[in-house]
Amino acid sequence: MSAPMDLPNLSPRLHGVKPWRDRLMQWLERVYANPTLYRWSLQTPLTRWVTKRRTQKIFDLMAGFVYSQVLLGCVRLDLFRMLQNAPADCQHIAQRVGVPAETLERLLLSAVALDLLEHRSHGRFGLGPLGVPMALHPGIGAMAEHNHLLYRDMQNPIGFLNDAWQGQMADYWPYAHDAQAAQRAAPEKFSAYSDLMASSQGFVVQEILNTYPFHEHQCVLDVGAGKARFASELALHAPNLTLKLFDLPPVLALAEANLKTKNLLSRATLYPGSFLHDPLPTGADLVTLVRVAHDHPDDVVQALLAKIHAALPTNGRLLLAEPMAQTLGDSRSGAQQTDAYFHFYLLAMGAGRLRTPDELMRLMRAAGFSGVTRLNNQLPIHAQLLVGTKT
Repeated sequence: MSAPMDLPNLSPRLHGVKPWRDRLMQWLERVYANPTLYRWSLQTPLTRWVTKRRTQKIFDLMAGFVYSQVLLGCVRLDLFRMLQNAPADCQHIAQRVGVPAETLERLLLSAVALDLLEHRSHGRFGLGPLGVPMALHPGIGAMAEHNHLLYRDMQNPIGFLNDAWQGQMADYWPYAHDAQAAQRAAPEKFSAYSDLMASSQGFVVQEILNTYPFHEHQCVLDVGAGKARFASELALHAPNLTLKLFDLPPVLALAEANLKTKNLLSRATLYPGSFLHDPLPTGADLVTLVRVAHDHPDDVVQALLAKIHAALPTNGRLLLAEPMAQTLGDSRSGAQQTDAYFHFYLLAMGAGRLRTPDELMRLMRAAGFSGVTRLNNQLPIHAQLLVGTKT
């Protein structure tokens, strides 16, 4: 590894683990390991569901890669769009996708088992409850395709831990581990990851727009603006706002083209630069930082937050939005299994890491922000939102 990484302080995350709970967990561990009690649990209606649920979860852990490949196969064959409002039988689908019906049937039946597809009349297949969002939101399919890079990198998980930045994921995100990426990386790399960020940002954008009162502001600076997916939707959501966009020069060139296509370029001012080396533009009373902090180590995030604080006027605010780690006993964060994905994705990407809301709030306070609060939004699995004020 060639860039510094943080060693996170785990104590705050585990503040809910009390000594009495340790004793309880040790006792339960002995109970789970007792073969007599295991057989008893299967025979007792009150405990049978617990044992069956744990068995299913262990099987899911072992089969998870197959599940992801079933999803990827459906995405690559474009089955979700094909079957939307147009159920078809296996033979018809096989003719359209060019895969033998005898083997395609295995994929279709597996997709049914995973609720991606479902059986319809006359032997046809249609979209299942999880297939509908796959058809409606292309960004999910783009991420399923993109995750193939991560799975390749992690084929040898121990080797990956010892040399995480030599894989295809790190090559895909050059800025996350190379401070000079704007000068060294090929232009097409910026286009590739900017397209992915834009296509996968839809749910995050809606969480932000539905939660934060943008009508209270006059000018917003979006740091790490990408192709301006968030900025363009914000412009439509709040017509009173003027916008400033800051990102690497090759990325802002893509943002300019996107804003021009949507007739929004007159609402925005573009500031090419690197927040690692350059000051941020002033004049905005709100700075947004959307899925940026988790790409970088603590020292970089702390320096960036200090620059944001310096660029804001008195009573200006920072809105930080990104996926965050769940702490013990915190039901607002969503399913804790998502943490496992983000911990390894961010490791493969570069020097960033998944932080808890409390960790990010401490960094914001250290940069000078006061009144740092956490907003309640509907789907924290997509992103959680923090707000701080310069006083």
